[in-house]
Amino acid sequence: MPGQHTTTPDAAAPEATALAAALDAAALAGRPTARLTDTTPLDVPTAYAVQRAGVDRRCARGESLIGVKMGFTSRAKMAQMGVDDVIWGLLTDAMLVEDGGVLDTGGLIHPRIEPEIAFLLGRPLSGRVTPAEAARAVAGVAVAYEVLDSRYDGFRFTLPDVIADNASAARFGVAAWHHPDRVDLRNLGLTVECDGRPVATGSSAAVLGHPLRSLTAAARLAAEADVVLEPGFVVLAGAATAAVPLPPDAYVRICAAGLGAVEVTTR
Repeated sequence: MPGQHTTTPDAAAPEATALAAALDAAALAGRPTARLTDTTPLDVPTAYAVQRAGVDRRCARGESLIGVKMGFTSRAKMAQMGVDDVIWGLLTDAMLVEDGGVLDTGGLIHPRIEPEIAFLLGRPLSGRVTPAEAARAVAGVAVAYEVLDSRYDGFRFTLPDVIADNASAARFGVAAWHHPDRVDLRNLGLTVECDGRPVATGSSAAVLGHPLRSLTAAARLAAEADVVLEPGFVVLAGAATAAVPLPPDAYVRICAAGLGAVEVTTR
């Protein structure tokens, strides 16, 4: 729906600011909260205003915006949620876990992990672009993971709820960057291993048929939100498999053919 993703800095009305504060408090305390829509009518534009207000709170505490994550990039997930478009969330530097690093799950509510293809932008990107135009803005590609952690009770939410909750974004990690011209992203196999056992397998084709389509969607949503995806930004294209529970005291390795692996240990 045209314009449904629009958010602007002045869109955070007092109601959106209050809702963002409630979600932020739940995240900081590591405790679930009731869905916003249980008590407050919430449409998609207002949900994005809540999302932006929540990230603004984090930036006021010293975090910096470094990218975006795409959600609902599989047709099955769209059908499940009754939507016909992707959504996005915002990534900050505090969410990034170095490759091979340790992720403390103690402050998370019900973390899940999913394999991703990540893009590193070398040029500004915004507006309605073709996949070829989007590809020219890419400086690197990598295998990555995203850790989801919905702040809602039971990981249950409506579309406006999940948008307001920054699309369930919690943490992410990225492997070494590869030159985009040296990797064919059309049908890369991805595997999630937990303590040496494969727990999920999928293909990059699950991301809108090709991850570059997700990048074009990110550019479109950026224009609708009146922002530009800056050089140096990371764009997580979307999950190649269903998210799997992320337990403490685990060693997780996400592999992609042609892109190597990214690793994380939990505690």
